[in-house]
Amino acid sequence: MKYQVIIVGGGTAGLMTAAQLRKANNDLKIALIEPSETHYYQPAWTLVGAGTYDYDKTARPTKDFIPKGVTWLKEKATGFDAANNIVKTEKSGDLEYDYLVVAPGLVMDYDRIEGLREAIDKGVVCSNYTDPKHTWEVLKNFKGGNAIFTQPTGAIKCGGAPQKIAYLAADYMRKHGLQSKTNLAFITPGTVIFGVKEIRETLEKIIDRYGMIFTPYMAPKKIDGKNQKVYFEFIGPDDKKPTFDGSDKLGAKELDNGLIEVHFDMLHLAPPQAAPEFVRSSDLVNDGGWLDVDQYSLQHKTYDNVFGLGDVAGLPTAKTGAAIRKQVPVVVDNLLKLMEAKKADNHSYNGYSSCPLVTAYGKMVLAEFDYDGNFTPDPQLKKMLISDSSKEHWRLWMLKKYMLPYLYWNKMLKGEKV
Repeated sequence: MKYQVIIVGGGTAGLMTAAQLRKANNDLKIALIEPSETHYYQPAWTLVGAGTYDYDKTARPTKDFIPKGVTWLKEKATGFDAANNIVKTEKSGDLEYDYLVVAPGLVMDYDRIEGLREAIDKGVVCSNYTDPKHTWEVLKNFKGGNAIFTQPTGAIKCGGAPQKIAYLAADYMRKHGLQSKTNLAFITPGTVIFGVKEIRETLEKIIDRYGMIFTPYMAPKKIDGKNQKVYFEFIGPDDKKPTFDGSDKLGAKELDNGLIEVHFDMLHLAPPQAAPEFVRSSDLVNDGGWLDVDQYSLQHKTYDNVFGLGDVAGLPTAKTGAAIRKQVPVVVDNLLKLMEAKKADNHSYNGYSSCPLVTAYGKMVLAEFDYDGNFTPDPQLKKMLISDSSKEHWRLWMLKKYMLPYLYWNKMLKGEKV
């Protein structure tokens, strides 16, 4: 079977690309490969984990968003032969294409942290990335002690999500009289709390407000869920390394093997993440294992008729739905140009991404930025909501909880540009 366009992945990127392509040319023969019958609005999982959003409302049938005229192949892609314009599939065998869009998202890579697979979503170990309902149960049952929030080295989807739930948990503990009984810590391999200066300055004040312990240069390496201990490796310069002798609030101790042991009464983490194996094992990836595309045009660097976008793309910006919103029109425009025997010369994607950083129940900061780390607030949003989105505001919370889900389900996934 041959199609003009094959789209691998029916997440945000795949569905939006299919919808916008069909709006531009409803005669195109398009196939979309996606095995899942349920589509999730994952940005709301942060709120689910804090008990302020209904998990069931984050899920809808995938079939409701397959554009009319697009062939939905409800199966897994298993590989590529890009030199011969072929996608390999689980049930349909080899499928030929004129143009290929690779957008299968990413997967959790549990085995990069020892013990994570056994500990995740059990007891007091939780993750909004995998089971936000369990996060809420852990938070509700928390009575005090060490509440540890962390993230791995390497790229993850929505890099701000691990700290969003930390702020919400801090606010929950404050509201429930647990603040004086709690050592809440955000421990990260990063060097700063956020890379964009305007946002970082706001978040540093919020960390101080909550009395949160912030420890950079710390990469999680091992979890002992049964004994409630997490082990970190210090990856920073020697002159930045604290003394871990058990005397700090967390009781962090450096062991003979160099790892730092921390007891936890609640542990939230983002698992390590990677491109799906069938992508990683192909010749479409860069040295880091992500799809090797031009960062401005999203065109593959080796195969001109292949494009990649969304979480699987090897781009030096945050992996978010907001980034996809800006990437899709560039990919669609370049595909249509190639179909007209023109060059794919749209190089307009500037790395835009955004991170809605909820900082309390009813408050949010909106971080918008480009490849260069510039703060780039959307002019229209600025006009509608608030003059400075780098500061906390209740209107931004309303945007996160109500407006963005509405726009996602009713506009973005249906191919309308927002």
